[in-house]
Amino acid sequence: MPRYYEDKPQGGACAGVKEDLGACLLQSDCVLKEGKSPRQCLKEGNCKTLKYSFFECKRSMLDARSRFRGRKGY
Repeated sequence: MPRYYEDKPQGGACAGVKEDLGACLLQSDCVLKEGKSPRQCLKEGNCKTLKYSFFECKRSMLDARSRFRGRKGY
């Protein structure tokens, strides 16, 4: 589940989404029960919505229109 931060986490524009994605992967059944690496679980499709949110956040950093709209993510 996404965590909302009062203070922006240190480490860049998409750090909050990245941290939540990592936590989601580490708490998934794929890692805990099957013993796979988080990278393998991400490729298999676990935490798909957070993966998409992280992609959108990174893509919005390159988008020139984001100067007016602001970056996506938290």
